[in-house]
Amino acid sequence: MKRGIGWFVTCIAMLMASVQFVSAQNLPQQIKIIVPFPPGGPTDVLARYIAQGLSENLKRTVFVENRPGANATVGAEQVARAAPDGSTLLFNATHQVVTPALFKKLPYDTEKDFTAVGLAATVPNALVVNPNFEAKTLAELIALAKKEPGKLSYGSFGGSNQLAAELFKKMAGVDIVHIPYKGQAPAMNDVVAGHLPMMFDSLPTSLPVAEGGRARILAVTSAERSKSLPDVPTIAEAGNLPGYEANAWFGLFMPAAEGSAVQKDLAKAMADVLARKDIQEKFIALGATPGTLMGDDFTKFVHAELKKWRKVVDDAGIERQ
Repeated sequence: MKRGIGWFVTCIAMLMASVQFVSAQNLPQQIKIIVPFPPGGPTDVLARYIAQGLSENLKRTVFVENRPGANATVGAEQVARAAPDGSTLLFNATHQVVTPALFKKLPYDTEKDFTAVGLAATVPNALVVNPNFEAKTLAELIALAKKEPGKLSYGSFGGSNQLAAELFKKMAGVDIVHIPYKGQAPAMNDVVAGHLPMMFDSLPTSLPVAEGGRARILAVTSAERSKSLPDVPTIAEAGNLPGYEANAWFGLFMPAAEGSAVQKDLAKAMADVLARKDIQEKFIALGATPGTLMGDDFTKFVHAELKKWRKVVDDAGIERQ
């Protein structure tokens, strides 16, 4: 009887190993993940966690290569022109949909030249104000902006932070002037110094500033309150703006090969990585919520995001460059 049980357990183990092999049999032995940003930023850090997890789970060489430049289009173009065999992947942020919403001409077609693999993580933005700003709540800010149209201003480097603000302006029916900056850090410095009333910035970046008493966070842009700031409301609830949501997100893409075995294997492998407790803990420590959308579900999400931000750009009257 014991021998029979042992044989059964051995067969199950062999079957599980076989399934694991099948799930990765279409993937190359070496996988390069291109990050279209410099090393050290949130996109780079998250990509390296994903690469580490894939390498450990798949028993393959998976590494990150940084290819920054031209609003993240340099690295993206390299992936768009690569073979769809899984050897060259793109780990991009919300720029994947914001850049084509803001620019007329790109060296690739975002919808046709890429296949979505999986959503790695979402990160809320925060509406940050100077500690001495007269509005203590989002409702007070909206009332102030309506009382004095065009007097208040916000700063941003452009991109998703600007569009988060423009979506807020549209839904709240307020006129707040955009002040362009050469980076998010200079804008934050001016908020802290009192030269700029407010800005939208990523929660992981703004949280330490707020915790140090140099700024205040009025609300977060996620659909639900952040676990990092459970007492801070969302813009949707604090501003009575149902449906408002403007998260930063990060995802894995490959050259166009929709429905291919490579896409399916990569999506399964990525889901397995994101299910690991150690990876989840690393993401949460950065203020990121691990993603759950893979394959077709992530594809639908990306298309919806692209449509959403193109409309925001049109409604705001932002001229495409």
